[in-house]
Amino acid sequence: MPGIRSACSPFVLPGPRSQAIHILNHRVPFFRNFTPLVPTVYVKTQRCKSTAPEIPKTGHIEEGPNESLLFIDNIFPLRLNFLLGFTSPPFFKDPEKFLQGLLTQLHQDHRIPAADPLNLAQQALPDNLSVQVKKILPRLKEGGAFAKLSHDPNISPFDIEAALQEHLEKKSPKSWFNPFKGTSSHLVRGRPWLEDLQRFPSRIVKVEFLPTSPGAEVAELSEETLYTLFRTYGRLGDITPQPTGSKDLPRYAILNYGRVRDAIMAKNCMHGFILPESEGGGKSGTVLKMVYEQKARAHILRDWIFNHPRIVIPIVAALIASITVAVFDPIRTWFIKCHVTQTFHLTENRIYKWFRSQLIRANEILTFKRRKGEDAGLSAVWDDRRGDIEQIQTWLMETADTFIVVQGPRGSGKKELVMDEALKGRKNTLLIDCKPIQEARGDSSTIFAAAREVGYRPVFSWMNTFSSMIDLAAQGTIGTKTGFSETLDTQLAKIWQNTSNALKELALEGRKKDDKDSELGADEYLEAHPERRPVVVIDNFLHKSQESSIVYDKISEWAAALTTANVAHVIFLTNDVSFSKSLSKALPDRVFRQISLGDCSPEVAKRFVENHLNADIEDSDDEKKRLPSQSREDLNELDGCIDILGGRLTDLEFLARRIKTGETPQTPTEAVHEIIDQSASEILKMYVLDVDRATRTWTPEQAWILIKSLASTPSLRYNELLLSDTFKSDGGEPTLHALEQAELITIVSSNGRPHSIKPGKPVYQAAFRQLTEDQVLAARLDLAVLNQLIGLENKAIEKAEAELAMLGGLPGQGKEVKSRVKWLLGKMQTSQGKVEGYEVDGARLKKVLQKEY
Repeated sequence: MPGIRSACSPFVLPGPRSQAIHILNHRVPFFRNFTPLVPTVYVKTQRCKSTAPEIPKTGHIEEGPNESLLFIDNIFPLRLNFLLGFTSPPFFKDPEKFLQGLLTQLHQDHRIPAADPLNLAQQALPDNLSVQVKKILPRLKEGGAFAKLSHDPNISPFDIEAALQEHLEKKSPKSWFNPFKGTSSHLVRGRPWLEDLQRFPSRIVKVEFLPTSPGAEVAELSEETLYTLFRTYGRLGDITPQPTGSKDLPRYAILNYGRVRDAIMAKNCMHGFILPESEGGGKSGTVLKMVYEQKARAHILRDWIFNHPRIVIPIVAALIASITVAVFDPIRTWFIKCHVTQTFHLTENRIYKWFRSQLIRANEILTFKRRKGEDAGLSAVWDDRRGDIEQIQTWLMETADTFIVVQGPRGSGKKELVMDEALKGRKNTLLIDCKPIQEARGDSSTIFAAAREVGYRPVFSWMNTFSSMIDLAAQGTIGTKTGFSETLDTQLAKIWQNTSNALKELALEGRKKDDKDSELGADEYLEAHPERRPVVVIDNFLHKSQESSIVYDKISEWAAALTTANVAHVIFLTNDVSFSKSLSKALPDRVFRQISLGDCSPEVAKRFVENHLNADIEDSDDEKKRLPSQSREDLNELDGCIDILGGRLTDLEFLARRIKTGETPQTPTEAVHEIIDQSASEILKMYVLDVDRATRTWTPEQAWILIKSLASTPSLRYNELLLSDTFKSDGGEPTLHALEQAELITIVSSNGRPHSIKPGKPVYQAAFRQLTEDQVLAARLDLAVLNQLIGLENKAIEKAEAELAMLGGLPGQGKEVKSRVKWLLGKMQTSQGKVEGYEVDGARLKKVLQKEY
């Protein structure tokens, strides 16, 4: 049986500058090292020293008489197509030429037969055909090669194709990169175009229908015809004809193959095929032009994201939350630690402390003198309250999971007692002022204020509003909230949680590996060493709590967690006597450790003022100079002034300053009168004249009743006041508690219940008395009270009249109704008598307003 004759065995590079490249002996370094699963059969070919003729610049392979083209698939790996896209260094100037040159070298290396593309192509041809292989044209990007054959005139190309396929079914050579699938081959029926454009194979092939000559008719092939022509090359997934309404020319159809190599085979075998009239190609025939169609991938990811907001938005929210926790939380914890330890505070800087001490010593800055004067004045108070200071220090050395509460009216020195005396010299103390947090307007401002108190930064308070807008937009788009936004409650919880982490790290910083209790865990260590725990001082607790309690609820819950976990000691400073109601929600089964601060005694108050006046003289070098408390004769009035002013520290300090630093020296009596005048003006403005009914829960008439009553007596009975007509009409207890929060009055409790009412400050009683001595003001406000009482009695009369009218309409009025009628008539008579009396008093007050200024 004759063997295959090979006139020449080169690979030819298509293109304008293509030329025959002889196969050299070399391995391809970037091929995957794979040993074929089946043995490879060698075919000896006749070597040729001449090169193959160049392919024309048109890219078409010209066939002579008795010549045929075959396309052999599975010769090259398709995965190398990405290398053909590089057109500049540092890779290759001509990548296809480079790759073919490397592959050509394999032909002379007989030790790697499975990696020799030409060897595979020759093995695909049977030995029993009298054909001559004239040349093999490789197609790297399509993974195959064209084989140009010359055969006898009596042999049909279709017979060659049939014999070839029969041979491949029995014995198909396998390549190194795809050992499970052999090569395949089909007859080229069209006129293939060997282009080197940046067009790469795809499973989708576009078939265009062109005329055989200009102006000739074109037949649009049906799906059945297309299936008959192209099914032989592989399984078709779908055939999509051109839409009926489309005006695009030329007409076309889309073939969707299941495998890329099937589409490659169809395209190379049928491109340029002329379908005759007998097979449905029209009178002049139809030329089939084929091109790969890349699957539309533009904006796939973007479209998927916008089309699936229910999935994407929660994922984005989760990613942002995860990044925030992973990146920003450690930074925020570090900033909180720096805030607690005062790392960046100027007053803790050693250089600043040195300069300050030198300036104080030189007595050049008056500010420090005044501060020393203040300290000297407070020393008398701290001596009187030494027991409370020591009690707090003792509690901080004990292991008790409960709160320490220091309660007292505003100006009683709670903050100074705790921060300057009880915690003096103690490290790791954190002061949180609730006032700016509670007074902040809006969620963003509240978050920013809370973060500033603990040193929590960076804080993106604006993100809360921004995320709420996104959540609202998502709800309008997909119908449900995405959970992207967080409530104020959640944001505050994050701030407090980071603060807890920072406090715990500070508490454990002093541990050493060689300590005797080093084997203890963190919780056991903190429980055994209460002195190591930081101290959290919460000032102005329950300030304006009637407006909103969410801030105080979160703070009390966080403080309870700190205390029960032995992370820190917590001290609350509050003016509100009802603090236990709020704190009991967080620690319902604990008894709080409480210290109540009141006004100073007259002896301590006098000593406070004298020390304040003597502070600057004590710094003088003149030992013979007498102290102001010894030289000023007007200080004899100090006892009477303190009786009027009381023992409130803020008022005493103000008195001392007015006596010492006024423009002209003032006697204590003059200073007290000025303080009383100022307090009276504040009372009028805050509680009587400028009362906004929308924000205040009391009326000017109710405030005036209290002022007038307390002007003549130091205290009022709590329940007796509730029975008065002015307070019982609208539920007096909320009004009294609101006035207590506003510091007009103080409600004194006994045995857990309120029993008396006193002025909010001791000096207020003198201010109340001064206000009632103003005849015009008293007449005006008394007249307003009378008008309110007249209105209440008129309403009672109208109600009685309405009931009498209803009773009068009942049929057959019996004796059962007479008692009710009699009671209503008596009530009307009583109310009428009150109205007449109020009218008489009102007429008298009007005369005062008409005569006096």
